[in-house]
Order: sequence, then structure tokens, then C-alpha cells
Amino acid sequence: MIVGTAGHIDHGKTALVRALTGVDTDRLAEEKARGITIELGFAYADLGRGGITGFVDVPGHERFVHTMLAGAGGIDLALLVVAADDGVMPQTQEHVAILDLLGIDRAIVALSKADLAGEERRRDAAAEIAALLAGTRLAGAPVVPVSAVTGEGIENLRAILAAAAGDMAGRAADGLFRLAVDRSFTLKGTGTVVTGTVLSGRVAAGDSVIVSPLGLAARVRGIHAQNRPAEQGLAGERCALNLAGEGVGRDAIHRGAVVLDPALHAPTDRIDADLRVLPSEPRPVGTWFPARLHVGAAEVGARVVPLAAPLAPGQDGPVQLVLDRPIAAAALDRFILRDVSARRTIGGGRFLDLRAPARRRRTPERLAVMAAAARPDAAEALAAMLEVPPHLVDLDGFARDRAIADVPLGDAVVLDGPPRLALSAAAHEGLVAGLAETLRRFHEDNPDMQGMGRERLRLALTPRLPKPAFAAFVAARIGAGDVVAEGSVLRLPGHVVRLSAEDEALYARIVPALSGEARFRPPRVRDMATDWDIPETEVRRVLRMAARQGRVDQIRHDHFFLRATTAEMVRLIALTQAAAPDGWVTAGAFRDRVQNGRKVAIEILEFYDRHGVTLRRGDLRRINPHRADLFGT
Repeated sequence: MIVGTAGHIDHGKTALVRALTGVDTDRLAEEKARGITIELGFAYADLGRGGITGFVDVPGHERFVHTMLAGAGGIDLALLVVAADDGVMPQTQEHVAILDLLGIDRAIVALSKADLAGEERRRDAAAEIAALLAGTRLAGAPVVPVSAVTGEGIENLRAILAAAAGDMAGRAADGLFRLAVDRSFTLKGTGTVVTGTVLSGRVAAGDSVIVSPLGLAARVRGIHAQNRPAEQGLAGERCALNLAGEGVGRDAIHRGAVVLDPALHAPTDRIDADLRVLPSEPRPVGTWFPARLHVGAAEVGARVVPLAAPLAPGQDGPVQLVLDRPIAAAALDRFILRDVSARRTIGGGRFLDLRAPARRRRTPERLAVMAAAARPDAAEALAAMLEVPPHLVDLDGFARDRAIADVPLGDAVVLDGPPRLALSAAAHEGLVAGLAETLRRFHEDNPDMQGMGRERLRLALTPRLPKPAFAAFVAARIGAGDVVAEGSVLRLPGHVVRLSAEDEALYARIVPALSGEARFRPPRVRDMATDWDIPETEVRRVLRMAARQGRVDQIRHDHFFLRATTAEMVRLIALTQAAAPDGWVTAGAFRDRVQNGRKVAIEILEFYDRHGVTLRRGDLRRINPHRADLFGT
């Protein structure tokens, strides 16, 4: 268990931790000289149950609330310290508000300096505390009178803390590893050490990690967990990691960085969140409201954009946070907003979407996605997000941003990408039905056309899939026999384009001219029309209809090749490529293969360029393996 102190300056937080653990957490000379805590302090003790409890001692001065926030993010239980002689003070109130906004719901109140107050004053102070905590997550927290001077109540408080540690369930360690860095230093003979609370997952000696948002790769050389050497660190423990790697050093890693599993490194500077504004805030939070954002141990400038109406004091609602620089975070992380002068806490909330859009961020559909993403359970959140437009979720991004290894799919259908996309079973059924209906209407309106172009079909369907996911969807439907692919177009299996008897007769006359040894050098349209004394427009019209059916391909305005020849020439390009020392095809080498003129050979190659069958570099070409089968090769 990690215990974090909270309370006003000079209410005895550090003295209380020393009485409980025997450790003086004020380690700086300035702290000892001034008698106040300036930096985070840490202590560890066995409170009597055999386990090690970690204490994070935070400053109480209003100037160091940002330091208090760096230590409060990873605690399990708050030890709120209120001096019996002073009672509730300004930083007591602010610290309680921060703990409530951070979602901390387990607390013990230490009524310190009890030796300076009689029974009546103790009762009054306890009443003040109860009134302060009422309406917060900490309401009903036990109040324990203590004195670090006389020792009154110390053993009782230690026993209560030990019982709380015994009752606390460990944090789930099945997520991916994240540690929020609150200190970075160098030890002689050891190297760079960073400390912080493990937010999720586990880490072991020898693991490769990334220091985010820097993107600094490192290796874990050694671990201390709860102040003891360990083979691994688990979620909920305070750990010190000895890191090694190029560029790793005390000057490179600072408070606010996050050491994490490499799969999680994806910094962000635009986040959709829900925000609760404290009733003490003097004015509403409107568009482009400036603030300081605190999350984990990080602090960064931010602008707040309410996504509905401006948020009045005491209200909560959806907002977009636009940050001055990227941070490392996870969905559902809790954050605090303070004013830019660092004098007051404005409010706080949870991150919902780390990849927030800059446009159309206020639409009802977008707000519905945010509401669905707010569900704590990953399976429920995914299912809810798939029920609202656009009915698509990037699975890899969803898992990464929630710091989980496996996505609970339920009955969702997965389309390979990248990225891998999930859509609900109902949305997938609608997409399949929409594909069939769109093609049916197209065939009805265009009976003489072979089928519908893939891109045109993709843009016509809802939900609109990205190109890689649409390719996977179409491949699945082809495999299921729902559609037929012919070159670059798709059609329903029962759709057959037929020419009229007269047109078929003319096409039958054309085929021999495009076949045989002359297939790589077919006559031009005008030459056939002249030789047969047929209007050129009629020959061209029949050939274009045949092209729509996939029987021929129009290489240039006046040149048509049989589809079989088009496919054969792709194979010839591949053979030429295989024979080339550098794996690239020249126009001359291809010309020699087809025994054609250079001009026509270049026209053929440019035809394949346009269709993406070949990749071009200057005057050189090679087969694009992703499009090599476009013509049924």
C-alpha cells in the first residue's frame, strides 16, 4: 500500500511520518533549515502485518501544491493531517479537493498536535473536518487524535494503517507496464535511477522500456520495490529502476516522464476529457481557457475547450485539452487543472480519448463516443463505442491507450489493417447488406457495365472503412462468394453484361485481330475500321463495352488488348525483372520481350503505372506485389 500525506503547512505531516516509520523524509538542507517540506519525501515501514507500506510525504505550502500533485497521483490511501489547534486551513481545503478530484476514496484523518488541544477543541476540530469531507469521496473517514511529541495515538494510527493495508486488494498487474517518474538521480557505481509508482502492469530486470514522451530507449538493470531489492516491480508499488541505454542520464530524464512498455509509447497533445469545475472557481471555464495541467508527476500548460456550453463553477462536462507539449498518458488517467499563476485549483477529471480530433469535436456523434469511452471496464467501453457512429474502433490504439495487452472483443468483428478495426456484429451485417444493395442498384442503373470500382464502392458504404480495412472486408466477401472481383471492379455473382447480337458479331470479328502472334502488337481501332469499312465509332463503342466487361483493356486511346494478353504482359514484366541484375525493368528490355516498338512498349508500361501494377523510379519499373493480381495474373 502507498500512503500519501496531505494537509496545510506546519500541521505536522513530516513529524507524523517520522513517528510512524522512524524516517525523516526532509532530505534537503533547505528543508531542515526552514522547517518545511519543499520536495517529495519517501519512507517505508512494516506496520506490523509483515508487508511494506510506502509513505509519500508532500509539501503543505501553497507554493508547492504542484509538488504535492506529483506525489498524490499514485497513492492508495490519503493520510490527511489537520492540526488540532489550527483546524481546517486553506491548504487543507485545497488538498481535500484535489484528493476528491483524483478519485481517492480511502483516507484516515490524523488530528495532529493533539497535545496542544483539550477535549472541546478536539471535538470542534473533528466537526470542522467532518463538514469539509461531507460530499466528497473521503466523507466518513476516521479521525484519530495523535501527537508526534507525546506519542499519543501513534500506535493506534499504526494499527489502523496496518489493517487498511491488509484489507486492500492489490492492483491488477495484467496490464502493460507504466511508471510515473517523480525523481531521477545518479548513484556512483550504479548509474541513472528513476523512482515512481508503478501505475499498471509489471517490470522485471532485463526488460526493455521506453522513457516517454522523450522516446528514449532503455534497459532495466535492477529494481528496488518498496525500498527492497526485487526481481520485478508490480502495479501499486513504489519502485526505483536502474536504467541503462544510450542517452539515458539524470539530465535527460525529469519528473513527469513515464517509463513504459515500448508498445505504449504514443505521446499526445490533444485530449478529450470530462472536467469537473470546483464550486470555488470565480468564473466559468470558457473556450480556450488557459490552465496548468497536472497528471501523474507531469505538469504542462494547456488550453481548455468546453465541448458543450461553458462550465460554470460546480458543473462538469466534456472538454478538449490542447497542450503546450506532448505528454505520456493513458485513457481514464485522472488529472488536475490549476490556474496559470499556480494560486488555485480549478478542477479535475479523467482523460477519455488521447487521439482527440481538432475538427467536428462538438458533434453529437463525437460526444456519444466520449460518453461510451468513459466506461471503466474495457469490454463495456468497446461494446458501447461500437454502438455509436462511426461504429468503428481502432483495436491497437484502444489497447495501447488503455495500457492493456488483450482487447476483450465480445461479438465484435475484426478487420485486418493496419490498423486493425473492430465493428459490432450488427454493423458488420449492415455493411454486408449495404455492399450487396449498392452493387444491385449499380447493376440496375448500369446494365452494360462490368461492375463498380472499388474506391467508388468504398465511399458509398456506411460505415466508411479506411482503405486497408475495406480491402480486408472485400477479400472476406469474395471468399464468401458474395461478390466477384474482375480487375479493379466488383460485381455481384449473378451479374453478366451481354452485348447485343450485332455487337457480339462485331466483337467476334475483332477478337482474332487481337489474338495470336499479333497479340502484343494489335491493330489500332482506326485501322480495323478502315479495313472492314465499319465506322470507327462503332468499333470503338463495342471495344469499350467489352472493356467494361473485363474482356479487353484500353491501353491507350487507340489501342485495346485482350485481358488475357494484359495478364500475360504482367508476367513478362516479372520475368524481365527477375532477369535484371538490379531487379528493375527498362522500357527497352520489356520491348524486347514483347517484340514491339519502343513507343508502344512505353504506353503499355504507363498503363500499368496508372493502375499501380508497376512502381516507377525514373525510367525504371518493377512489379508492385500488392497489385500484381489486378488483372488476374
